[in-house]
Amino acid sequence: MVVLNKIYTRTGDKGETALGTGSRVPKYDTRIAAYGTVDEANSFIGVARQHLTKEDTDVDQMLGRIQNDMFDLGADLCTPDMGEKLDYEPLRISAKQVERLESEIDQLNGELEPLRSFILPGGEPGAAALHVARTVARRAERYMVELAAIKGEKVGNEALRYINRLSDFLFVAARYVNDKGKADVLWTPGQNH
Repeated sequence: MVVLNKIYTRTGDKGETALGTGSRVPKYDTRIAAYGTVDEANSFIGVARQHLTKEDTDVDQMLGRIQNDMFDLGADLCTPDMGEKLDYEPLRISAKQVERLESEIDQLNGELEPLRSFILPGGEPGAAALHVARTVARRAERYMVELAAIKGEKVGNEALRYINRLSDFLFVAARYVNDKGKADVLWTPGQNH
């Protein structure tokens, strides 16, 4: 259980922060950028939820589960598996979480007409906010992939799968919130030439 008695600790005043393993790294470290961007995506999901309507209850419940998963993902990234002996079992994203996300993508997408054009981020306010969350999730994924490519760094396979599926979920959810795709704003190539 997490207990936060004091919000500021002054331990980061010199530009470093602690990982879940206790080791300290610069605040610009790629690992910090990765889980910081996961946190940013989670915050945008929270904003999107405030724009959903009563018709979007199922999507809102899915997003609530995802927000919890996002904290799991942050914990996973914050505690790299570097072969160190820890006093606790680190939290990791599981295949079950990825499978649930895939199932929910399929559930929502099953009620949508196939796309015949790319769509512009917009439509209903909730959909527009979900598109912002989607682009931030893609940025988090880029940081995670970059981190995984650094020699000596590790990122769990399920964590990578989860962040990849998340942006897919957010895209489908945005379409679903847009009156099941009827309010999607279609791209018109070369419209303003």
